[in-house]
Amino acid sequence: MIDQLDSGELKQKARGLGFDLVGVCDALPPLHLDAYEKWLAKGYHGTMNYLLRQLPLKRSPQELLPGARSVIAVGINYAQPNQPVKGNPRIAMYALGRDYHKVLRGKLRRLALWLQHNRPGAKTRVCVDSAPIAERDYAQQAGLGWFGKNTCLIDSRRGSLFFIGLLLTDVPFKPDKPAVGSCGTCRKCIDACPTGAIVFEEHRWQVDARRCVSYLTIEHRGAIAPNLQAGVGDWTFGCDICQEVCPFNQARDSQPERAVKTQEADFLTPREWPSLEALAGLSFEEWDRLTRGSAVRRAGYEVLKRNARINLANGSEV
Repeated sequence: MIDQLDSGELKQKARGLGFDLVGVCDALPPLHLDAYEKWLAKGYHGTMNYLLRQLPLKRSPQELLPGARSVIAVGINYAQPNQPVKGNPRIAMYALGRDYHKVLRGKLRRLALWLQHNRPGAKTRVCVDSAPIAERDYAQQAGLGWFGKNTCLIDSRRGSLFFIGLLLTDVPFKPDKPAVGSCGTCRKCIDACPTGAIVFEEHRWQVDARRCVSYLTIEHRGAIAPNLQAGVGDWTFGCDICQEVCPFNQARDSQPERAVKTQEADFLTPREWPSLEALAGLSFEEWDRLTRGSAVRRAGYEVLKRNARINLANGSEV
């Protein structure tokens, strides 16, 4: 049996690259794959059919990196003030700055190079969000956080306002202990969700994406059902409501790390958005220029304009 290596230097390097959280777990099949398959079977993924196509690859990290032994999970804080301004688009906090995919991939690639320098011949694979792997499962197993009722990963000390990234490797590191925690009897996120997207079924809380404002304003193409448009409110891209009301994201004297503003300059880079009226009539060329390097580009041209029209109809005019 190959001895497992201590991850101390690896974690030190990861923190030096700007990651706030880092942990390691074994590259085993995800623990909650069965629950995920049931979620898909219920149609809770809405029109995100790519999730069905990706399912075979999510069954094991070996599908993405043959011979994988360890999953290195990292987290980076994106919290910052995000007060709505009437008449302007309302963008979810995570998309205010530079596209997080680019930021995390760059840092993880540098971590992979460091690992390959110290372990010549080591194989690695960077995974950030779009890769077909159960990120939250591995992040939980690596100790980064536990699953809240809103299905976000929550670190009891820092909250849930952080991105997750993974680095797969065939280097065998000693695994960390899985994170444990609970929301207890709190149901603030459930009560605050404007469309009732957080549901309790089969002994667990889950999100019906078909009703989730983030899904509706980013992934859903075509018209939004009239009974859900009011719930979209003034959100133009994404939604922060279930995280805004979460006690673990509230600043407290006893928990100074909660709700601390991110130190990542790329996330704090301001981006000027036109008014909702201007956005609703945006040309494709203007949209292309405006969304370059931004996660908002994921919504696409027509969807972003549709969302602006809904915001205006909901009373978010100047």
